[in-house]
Amino acid sequence: MSTRPRTAAAVLSVLLAGPLLLAGCADKEGTSEAGSSSAATQEPASEGATETDPEAAPGEDGGDDAPPFLADTESDTESASADASVTVSDIRIGGHDGFDRVVFEVGGTGTPGWDVQYVDAASSQGSGEAIDVAGDAVLQVTLTGAGYPYDTGVEEYAGGPLTSAASTVVTEVVWDATYEGTSVAFIGATTEYPFRVYALSDPARVVVEVAHAAG
Repeated sequence: MSTRPRTAAAVLSVLLAGPLLLAGCADKEGTSEAGSSSAATQEPASEGATETDPEAAPGEDGGDDAPPFLADTESDTESASADASVTVSDIRIGGHDGFDRVVFEVGGTGTPGWDVQYVDAASSQGSGEAIDVAGDAVLQVTLTGAGYPYDTGVEEYAGGPLTSAASTVVTEVVWDATYEGTSVAFIGATTEYPFRVYALSDPARVVVEVAHAAG
């Protein structure tokens, strides 16, 4: 059960009502989804960065199952299923009317959980070493119920930092590592805008969406 207060959902509904109801976003991707499992390298914004292609794949990510946006920037937490053992296999960025979307696709067994929150600075779990993330705000995404590839049989994402010309507030996504049952990534943003997190299936994904404006 998420720890985010659901009563705040209406605050930002006016901002996002239009884009969420567009026919082209019936599954909230339409033709504007950024990226695919084979993300293309297109003039990276920084050395080692891979830019996701906004026209590469129509939308399997997002959908009518998405909850209303919450008009706050508080942490969002959900528990993994008891049998969860998943590995992040792909990360994608999408730009949409009113929000940017980051998708973490996973494979394995069970349902992953998460703990997503803004942090003062990014640091690698385990070593504690600082991680450079472009942007004035850093959203730490911790996926729980994670397993190593040799346990799940799923090849782990091994790409560098991701950017997208289609995004508005998401500046970069940096993958950290899997360590002791958790996988961590960092989303850079222009400022601490409201966000929401939810899970989708077939394939299993954890979706983080960051609003383009405060509520």
